[in-house]
Amino acid sequence: MAMRDWVTKDLGWKLFSLFLAVAIWLTVHKIYEEPKTASGLAVGDTVTFGNLPVLVVSTASDVRDFRVAPATVAVKVGGPPEVMADLQANQIHAVVDLTDIQSARDLRRRVDISTPPGVTLVSVDPPKVGVIVPPPPDKKP
Repeated sequence: MAMRDWVTKDLGWKLFSLFLAVAIWLTVHKIYEEPKTASGLAVGDTVTFGNLPVLVVSTASDVRDFRVAPATVAVKVGGPPEVMADLQANQIHAVVDLTDIQSARDLRRRVDISTPPGVTLVSVDPPKVGVIVPPPPDKKP
């Protein structure tokens, strides 16, 4: 078999295979090029919101005045540029869940952050806050 036959035989299939290989390589290269977060969403821009108030969630029957220290946290979030351009601080909520607390001393709880769709949490500073638990009110018979 001559060298010329080796190159020109099934030339259409060889060009199609080359095109397919390049398309697959470009697709895989683009996927690996995008920065990823722990949740798998692509992050284009990041924004830090400082001094977000930490809200306390407790049961409806618990009327004690829980307090947290520090009362505010800094939250860094990321997302696609078109989502981040419209993001406001009041769309991000920092919450401490105290629904299962009766009484405690030196209690530290994790701060849960809720974000709008398309926005990914990057970090919270501080990740835990101290909780000041007042004694339960005396029940009168």
